[in-house]
Amino acid sequence: MLAPAVAAFAAACSPLGALNALGPRDRGVRRVARDIAYGDDPRQRMDILAPTAATARPWPVLVFFYGGGWDSGARSQYGWAAHALAARGFVVATPDYRVVPQVHFPAFVEDAAAAAVRAGAVAGLYGADRNRLGVVGHSAGAHLAMMIALDRRYMAAAGAPGLIKAAAGLAGPYDFLPLDVPASINAFARAPDPTLTQPVTFVRPDAPPLWLGHGSADELVHAEDTTILCERMRAVGGRCEAKLYEGLNHADLITTLSPLFRRKAPVLDDLTAFLRRELA
Repeated sequence: MLAPAVAAFAAACSPLGALNALGPRDRGVRRVARDIAYGDDPRQRMDILAPTAATARPWPVLVFFYGGGWDSGARSQYGWAAHALAARGFVVATPDYRVVPQVHFPAFVEDAAAAAVRAGAVAGLYGADRNRLGVVGHSAGAHLAMMIALDRRYMAAAGAPGLIKAAAGLAGPYDFLPLDVPASINAFARAPDPTLTQPVTFVRPDAPPLWLGHGSADELVHAEDTTILCERMRAVGGRCEAKLYEGLNHADLITTLSPLFRRKAPVLDDLTAFLRRELA
């Protein structure tokens, strides 16, 4: 469940811009597209990175959703994370999406679905296979990834039911009722039925396989969210893997994708091993 100290989110994520600007990036990757539109709003745009290797094509496709408490964030802060994933053999789309207060639930989830569909539609132009598409997210981005993977309505409304073949979440909020902190209240309080804002509501046996990672020291989004979602998926016959990383906090789950912090925990290795297996 979301911890009361949501104000700490900005502090947790503010170094990411510096990491993007100054930190090292994985080699063997190039940006193949910038500002691809998936809607009319200026925030409905995405960049795409691809491996430079001439072998192993077609590559699987990943759509990476960053976090930001549903009210902030920008793809320009996460180039290093997209590089890390692309260097492991994926074509990676990183979309922006509309956030509070411009929109409220379910608009940002609808954006996530539309972005995934658009990424799949253009994947072939960059050496990728749209039939091997997965979604990945951190924090609020993990919420988006799980919502469009589990609640059938979003991808169906976007015209591509069944497109998502695997979903992964890093430090995600999946079971955070009641809405008792500013970020969740502002984003979801207008929903007529709050249960429909929760990924855990939509566990099903035929859902795409899930991989969920969380840090034991996460005080912003508690690790029980990952435990609860995975247990309920398994209880209905769905597939889910959960990894708890001892001593890692909320920001660590994403910064360990950077070469600077990769030795903290094998998050990138575990995540990409799952994605390779499921999108093979």
